[in-house]
Amino acid sequence: MAKEYTHKEEKLSYNKGERVASYYGEAIETSKQNPMAQHGSGPDKKVIKPEEMPWEYSQQGILKHVINEKLAKELGASVRGTDIYMQVIPPGGRSGKHRHMSEELIFVIEGEGYDLHWDPTLHVGQDVAHWTYPEEALRFDWIPEDVIYIPTNTVHQHFNKSQDAPARILCCQSRLYNTLGYGMEDLEQFENAPEYEGAD
Repeated sequence: MAKEYTHKEEKLSYNKGERVASYYGEAIETSKQNPMAQHGSGPDKKVIKPEEMPWEYSQQGILKHVINEKLAKELGASVRGTDIYMQVIPPGGRSGKHRHMSEELIFVIEGEGYDLHWDPTLHVGQDVAHWTYPEEALRFDWIPEDVIYIPTNTVHQHFNKSQDAPARILCCQSRLYNTLGYGMEDLEQFENAPEYEGAD
């Protein structure tokens, strides 16, 4: 029979150690710098103009960052939960191919194209867990006003069917995944967009 853990023993256990910290006090000081903590009385940007949204020729392709954590801080916008960027896919072009832990919703603004998705399978062993991906991708065609769902950890790539017109898509993710150490903190690039490979 297991020995009963007494209140006295518990007290002795938790009283061990001499370290002190000020984590809570630091949280209060940090909170004072948070515009959301001012309950609407502080500077809180409500409208972000297109000229404030930076372009990036990235490994994933041509991106216009609508909002993300760094941009929100730069602009003084109290956007805490969502990261959004617009992607332009040139005629006959494609995005990069990547995966991230965060799920993603993509709204098709203009153009016709398709996605290739490689959905993962999680394998859990006694000491290790890992993902595997199929050789063949699933194909999903899209047109304007469609919403594309990217599940957690799915490898994906976007393609523009048109040889004459660009496609534009709006990509949205919850920033909560980043806070947990996943999302764009767990980003893996498998293939770069042609625009990036051709950049000087």
